Amino acid sequence: MKIVALEAIPFAIRYTKPLRFASGEVHTAEHVLVRVRTGDGVVGVAEAPPRPFTYGETQAGIVAVVEQIFAPQVVGLDLSEREVVGSRLARTVGNPTAKAAVDMAIWDAFGRTLGLPVSDLLGGFTDRLRAAHMLGFDEPAAMVAEAERMRECYGIGTFKVKVGRRPVALDTAVVRALREHFGDAVELYVDGNRGWTASESLRAMKEMADLDLLFAEELCPADDVLGRRWLVGQLDVPFIADESVPTAADATRELLAGAATAISIKTARTGFTGSQRVHHLAEGLGVEVVMGNQIDGQLGTVCTVNFGAAYQSTSRRAAELSNFLDMSDDLLAEPLQIRDGVLCRPPGAGLGVEIDRDKLAHYRTDR
Repeated sequence: MKIVALEAIPFAIRYTKPLRFASGEVHTAEHVLVRVRTGDGVVGVAEAPPRPFTYGETQAGIVAVVEQIFAPQVVGLDLSEREVVGSRLARTVGNPTAKAAVDMAIWDAFGRTLGLPVSDLLGGFTDRLRAAHMLGFDEPAAMVAEAERMRECYGIGTFKVKVGRRPVALDTAVVRALREHFGDAVELYVDGNRGWTASESLRAMKEMADLDLLFAEELCPADDVLGRRWLVGQLDVPFIADESVPTAADATRELLAGAATAISIKTARTGFTGSQRVHHLAEGLGVEVVMGNQIDGQLGTVCTVNFGAAYQSTSRRAAELSNFLDMSDDLLAEPLQIRDGVLCRPPGAGLGVEIDRDKLAHYRTDR
């Protein structure tokens, strides 16, 4: 089970429609496929989605750090030495999605070697998750139409609505239109991506107080320390920390400071090993968790469903699993299928998926 190679392959696949939100917008999945190869010929894979406006990473930066810094530190280790891998990667500051992808590719290779699904190695609670869909900025009618299409075609009944525009009425009108259209047939929550101030956030939440929202996520910046704490203290719905908690230590600080009352776990950001730490922390403190989405492709989504299905607490709420539906194509040999609002983890060892070699050759950008 010795690691003999670690590589990073950049690729680009267009979205059929851009996803727009307060901190940026995404038109193309310019992601990185990370592959771990063992001396036994086993190959583990994972996907790193750079988000420069969130974590400061770029596609070229991920390729460089994986191949030039991480590979020399990882090659020669055993797949079971994940803590050693983590300690070596931690010497390099930042680069969360690059580190996460290396970690998940190793887990995939480990599961394939043992002939067991990653989800079973992690916890094995279930084999499926309910899917939630993120709705990016648009006019109310267009966002209602997209939600209706997701509900009719895929059975999705939970929607995370991107907010954070000014004036706040632009977004409160959208959420109200969704609630009026669907009634209580769907679940709704909002995500500001740090777009509002604390006072704007409170005004918006008061305007939406009658809309039965599940959560509010990252409405204002976490570094507005007093304002964020003041806001969270005023709300009567859980406040999710997302991009402000890239590590378990960050999650601890936000929760103990009263700046959050729930946590979004993103395997694209914390891998499987780091996500375990965040999960156990949240469970120990008694705070809710949701499985988030980094606008992942299908491979990233497979990682999310493998982790989320492993534990009772992460499978309780609908997980953000559906934004790959807005991609024009993907790398997987067998596409994922959301049916009746549910995504099942693929059967098989490791992550349970294979990369289509022809598609990778077509979409990779380094040749």
